[in-house]
Amino acid sequence: MPSEHAHLAVAAQLKSESAVARARKGLRVLHDAGADITFAAVADHAGVSRQWLYKNKDLRAEIEKLRGRQVGARRVPAAQRASDASLRQRSALLGEENKRLRREVLELKDELARLHGERRVIAIGNRRTL
Repeated sequence: MPSEHAHLAVAAQLKSESAVARARKGLRVLHDAGADITFAAVADHAGVSRQWLYKNKDLRAEIEKLRGRQVGARRVPAAQRASDASLRQRSALLGEENKRLRREVLELKDELARLHGERRVIAIGNRRTL
């Protein structure tokens, strides 16, 4: 009958193999999607720590190899790119939002100045009555 330590060793081996499989699958998914290959992205996708990936020589080599193939910014797949019209519309909306916020800031500054003035008048009046 195997010892308890043998069962623990088998469980640890299975856990490690599962983590390696998840990391390799995550690496394939990221690569196939055209996403940036980073240790953080692979770790997030696989549910493992970055430290664990760095310690695993084979996975580290695979990640670094794929990262080395990436030149400059990765192209976003056409289906995921924003159209020029969409970008112009977003820019116009952000410009309008910026104008609205600037007006609101000016109104709040005016209100704050008025309230400070009223507070000062009240404070001066209180000093006179003492």
